Amino acid sequence: MSAISDHGSPSTADSATPPAQFRILVIEDNADMREFLQRILKRRGYGYLGAVDGAEGVALALAERPDLILMDLALPVLDGYEATRLLKANPACAATPIVAVTAHARAVDQERALESGCDAYISKPYSIRQLFELIEQFLPPAT
Repeated sequence: MSAISDHGSPSTADSATPPAQFRILVIEDNADMREFLQRILKRRGYGYLGAVDGAEGVALALAERPDLILMDLALPVLDGYEATRLLKANPACAATPIVAVTAHARAVDQERALESGCDAYISKPYSIRQLFELIEQFLPPAT
């Protein structure tokens, strides 16, 4: 598991988010993409947690119990398919919606993501509007 993380420590602003706010875990190895998603999620009022690889993402999901997970599929340490299978097999996270967010745009990639347990799939590049429409299928809009 990587020692680098975006979820912060108890002294970060993330820990001060209101308890009623929905938290979204972004499991993404690309730092620019994590930063982009953090910015747009927070702007919309969602809490943000971030992990840089599949193993860290699984550990963070089990520890923090996010309301939704945005899962890249091509991840180091543990790929997104296996990370999804592990989370869906664990009763603590089995009901947590997982959205595959990936550059893998072939129909076979989407099928494989859904078979691994992802609840939805969106391929890069996508519009911000498309992403939030998908998120809001699982979570009410943040306030």
